[in-house]
Amino acid sequence: MSTFRFQALKETANRKLIAVEKLEKKSKIFGSNVFNDKAMRQFLTPEAYKAVQNAVQNGAKIDRVIADQIAMGMKEWALSKDVTHYTHWFQPLTGNTAEKHDAFFETSFDGSDPVEKFGGSQLVQQEPDASSFPNGGIRNTFEARGYTAWDPTSPAFIYGTTLCIPTIFVSYTGEALDNKTPLLRALQAIDSAATDVAKYFDKNVRKVTPTLGWEQEYFLIDRSLANTRPDLLATGRTLLGHASAKGQQLDDHYFGSIPSRVLNYMRDLENECMLLGIPVKTRHNEVAPSQFELAPIFEEINLAVDHNSLLMDVMQKVAERHDYKVLFHEKPFKGVNGSGKHNNWSLATDTGINLLSPGKTPMSNLQFLTFFINTIKAVHDYEELLRAAIASASNDHRLGANEAPPAIISVFIGQQLTKVLAELEGVTKGKLSPEEKTDLKLNVVGKIPDVLLDNTDRNRTSPFAFTGNKFEFRAVGSSANCATSMTTLNAIVAKQLKDFKEEVDALIAKKDLKKDEAIFNVLREYIKQTKSILFEGDGYSEAWEKEAKKRGLSNFKTTPEALKAKVSKKAIDLFEELAIMNHVEVEARYEIELEEYTKKIQIEGRVLGDIARNHVVPTAIRYQNTLIENVKGLKEIFGKDFEKIAKQQISLIKEISEHIEGINAKVDAMTEERKKANNLSDISKMAAAYCDKVKPYFEEIRYHSDKLELLVDDEMWTLVKYRELLFLR
Repeated sequence: MSTFRFQALKETANRKLIAVEKLEKKSKIFGSNVFNDKAMRQFLTPEAYKAVQNAVQNGAKIDRVIADQIAMGMKEWALSKDVTHYTHWFQPLTGNTAEKHDAFFETSFDGSDPVEKFGGSQLVQQEPDASSFPNGGIRNTFEARGYTAWDPTSPAFIYGTTLCIPTIFVSYTGEALDNKTPLLRALQAIDSAATDVAKYFDKNVRKVTPTLGWEQEYFLIDRSLANTRPDLLATGRTLLGHASAKGQQLDDHYFGSIPSRVLNYMRDLENECMLLGIPVKTRHNEVAPSQFELAPIFEEINLAVDHNSLLMDVMQKVAERHDYKVLFHEKPFKGVNGSGKHNNWSLATDTGINLLSPGKTPMSNLQFLTFFINTIKAVHDYEELLRAAIASASNDHRLGANEAPPAIISVFIGQQLTKVLAELEGVTKGKLSPEEKTDLKLNVVGKIPDVLLDNTDRNRTSPFAFTGNKFEFRAVGSSANCATSMTTLNAIVAKQLKDFKEEVDALIAKKDLKKDEAIFNVLREYIKQTKSILFEGDGYSEAWEKEAKKRGLSNFKTTPEALKAKVSKKAIDLFEELAIMNHVEVEARYEIELEEYTKKIQIEGRVLGDIARNHVVPTAIRYQNTLIENVKGLKEIFGKDFEKIAKQQISLIKEISEHIEGINAKVDAMTEERKKANNLSDISKMAAAYCDKVKPYFEEIRYHSDKLELLVDDEMWTLVKYRELLFLR
């Protein structure tokens, strides 16, 4: 074993478990570092408190005078908790969060009269440099101005000694340069469309709130071991590494006993989450060794997205305290489960009803069927756009294997609901007779039980599955910002509900149908139109690929292919109609995501070439030289009979030479293809070249390297192996 690798393993073996201080009850500390309702009532004037509530509930603008009052109260609250700085916390199109800290501390012009200052202008708006963030051509370097603006619907919070104020990020000319702005617009669109439809069933509904419960999967790797792997540090995944003899094949890790050191990390993390108001509830071992999951209680989507973005940052910082490294990459290890971020989505009214949960009466069931079928119709009509929403270089590795859904978007609803839809479709077309109305309500609509959790099963190969009272979008990757997929999902459902209401109202007006009859007629037609998107079987099978092609469903296995749907006329029309994004904002995101894909593959190619040439090949040659010396020694001792005795050694020397030659040849070829790709000026062609010409060499180089890992003396091999990364706690 190499000295470097031995030292890393020794450090891990000798490390003591980190003790976690005794934790208080979660209910006592939950949200104590959040400027929530309790804090606002204590530190704001009644007028300021009312203004914030009006902004949150009704979207009303806050007057600058009131903003000063809010800022003063927020500052006093923060100072009472020993905060020294504040920041506008936003989500640029890097996929990460961003922050620039400013001290509350200020002095007068001559340096006297120091004071802690924070006014309405600092709260409401700031001006970071926009040119240094991805902008897709919206801003030029000489036009760097961009603005962050306070989002009062997501409460400010304290992390460390900094007051963090969630904000949107827009350009000088108003285009969205972040993930939050389009999401907020999409949430406004679905609120309006869903409320209009919900009024068919309850005129008291004034607001519909989309909810999200994400499930965050991740790997925990010892930091000292991770630091020995250049590929893990630079790309977040292992570009080389032979599978361990024992992996996940025994299914013994899933839901198993959580290792003590990991449990200490989880407890510490949960404590931080409680202080920040992130309602984490569930923790467990996932399928792959060293893979885990945590999940929160459902929240309003904007807040849920903010909390997930914040959580990912907190997870890394807490991991440092426990000498761990968190891997969010969708496929950090070949041959074992990848990590997803399942997005559980539903719609809730201000009257306390989950619109995707069947009620106890036929009319409640009709309301459920309306939103249930319209969601299916939205996915059917925009399946390509939904696939594009979860496309990334890292997610391409995950989709289609080891319990991750395939690249084909389909909807799983279970046998019972499939039967319900079939019965509803069979009702006579046109105006319903009294007998048919009764039969429909009692025999079809009234059959749906209040709780469907045990009747819908869980198809792990389905990218979009109904799981009792919500839809689970399983295809979202673990490193992704939820805002992208949730913006798209809420947009397509908003568009569909809007169209649905127009169709129902038109039927009522033209055919003199009653509301229920019109709704039944429209829903029945939707059922007929959307059969192709429903699938209950094995999403991994070749038979499904062939069947999906017959049904006209897309199967974009790579990001460059999938992203084209984002700039289709259909997609641009959708976003512009709902005022979520204009064509400039849509096209900018397409360009940014292609560029990100290209750069990630470029980085992986360069890192792979470096490791292969500077780690693997020299180590293999060193071991080969040892074998050669051994053969020379055998020849001296045994003379002409040495070939019989040294047959295995000679064969091994030849085999090592073949793999060394294979690595060198493939790295050279990959480098040439990378140079060709870099000379392309069109970003879409460059991304395609990296995908089709450069990336295929990765597996070929890996093949030779992984073979050498099995042949070379373990003491010489410099790279920490899978069995060490995945099984050392």
